[in-house]
Amino acid sequence: MTQAATTAIHDARATFTVTMFQQMADGQVATPTDGAAAALEALVETSADLRAAALLGPGGKVLAASSEGDWESGARELWKAAEEADPDPQQVHVATDDGEVFAVRSPGGNSAVGVAQRFALASLMFCDLRAALRELEPADVPAVSRNGA
Repeated sequence: MTQAATTAIHDARATFTVTMFQQMADGQVATPTDGAAAALEALVETSADLRAAALLGPGGKVLAASSEGDWESGARELWKAAEEADPDPQQVHVATDDGEVFAVRSPGGNSAVGVAQRFALASLMFCDLRAALRELEPADVPAVSRNGA
């Protein structure tokens, strides 16, 4: 193991530790003025296998994206396909020979979609995507119904 890898891990821990302490003070998420861009930047910096990602609002509108592309329709199609198997999916993982796609939804209706290298650790990708979503909304946001109930 090299010292550079250890330093990178410590830098990532320092970033998340500051965020965790900001959240602990009053139970609310402390975010900069442009919370989506800051959350996406932190996600891209800390998720080693991530190629590209986007954060979307409850209506599916892109709040921030790390690359150009039609994230809105891509995410809509991904969730639509997942809803055929489960009426209210909270996470999706699709793997191909070229890479993997991960998506998660928050109780407030925001979603994060990430494209990663092949063989990315799913548990870490989901954890990173959920951390980005927590930056967008307080913990006490009411759940948004997606099936009209």
